[in-house]
Amino acid sequence: NEGNEYFREKDYRRAVIAYSEALKKNCEDPELNAVLHTNRGAAQFYLGNYRSALNDAIQAKKLKPTHLKAIIRGALCHMELKNFSEAVAWCEEGLRIDSKEKKLVEMRAKADKLKVNIKAVQPDFSRRWQGRAVMGIDLLCERNIKLVLEPSNEEEEISDGLAELSIDGFHSDNATGAKVHLDADGNLNWPVLFLYPEHEQTDFIAAFHENSRFIDHLMVMFAESPPWDLERKYLPSNIELYFEDEERAEMYKLNPEHTLLQVLQHQRYFVKAGTPTVLAFVKHSPFSKKYFSGKKVHWL
Repeated sequence: NEGNEYFREKDYRRAVIAYSEALKKNCEDPELNAVLHTNRGAAQFYLGNYRSALNDAIQAKKLKPTHLKAIIRGALCHMELKNFSEAVAWCEEGLRIDSKEKKLVEMRAKADKLKVNIKAVQPDFSRRWQGRAVMGIDLLCERNIKLVLEPSNEEEEISDGLAELSIDGFHSDNATGAKVHLDADGNLNWPVLFLYPEHEQTDFIAAFHENSRFIDHLMVMFAESPPWDLERKYLPSNIELYFEDEERAEMYKLNPEHTLLQVLQHQRYFVKAGTPTVLAFVKHSPFSKKYFSGKKVHWL
């Protein structure tokens, strides 16, 4: 009930935490647990945490295979992540339960079309966005954010590479398909990739508001231990974040109280392919000690 109230107020971060607390009660009612996962997935979805939302949809579907809301949410997550083949499969699964479900019918048609056309669309990317490239560069210059721009396969000149920059998406071959965008208040929302080297896992936040803090996202992401964290070591208070300066082969330890913008403005942070990346480690873990052995580390 508390989670539902936060959800109605559009306080999705607190909704995620409330639903996670409910799941920790280990209720023996699989249908209720399916609802909790579905609701938490919806809150994660609105926060832009599409991978976490998808994981919840998967768990809800395991608990209740006919739970249509979970199937719809999972299909929506795959659409946002540009996994169009998977989106089609989820839609078809839902349509076997209810062949007239309008959302699934429409989404399946859209996903099928995008799956077929995506390769044909990508080569025209730079031309389509060229008129808006300068606007994107100006926004970043105002914020002192530095980009590493790599020329596309077809075009070797850096000037052509710059044409791929816009406020709607920095690079046509971004693996996640997510795009940095400008909201109604004039703030940038970035796709951000979290890497967990110890477990060779990744996490992806599709819309990380430039003025939100890392600790706020960690609280949501690790409200419940991920399935790969068997030792339950990844707690918000136990995680250290870093970024790598590849040119100098040096590491920078982030202050989790800092906002994304504060990190992006650091003189040695360079955004590659439009997707900021951070590395996450468990404090004082044997893996962490070995990983940083011989490396020069700076503190922000």
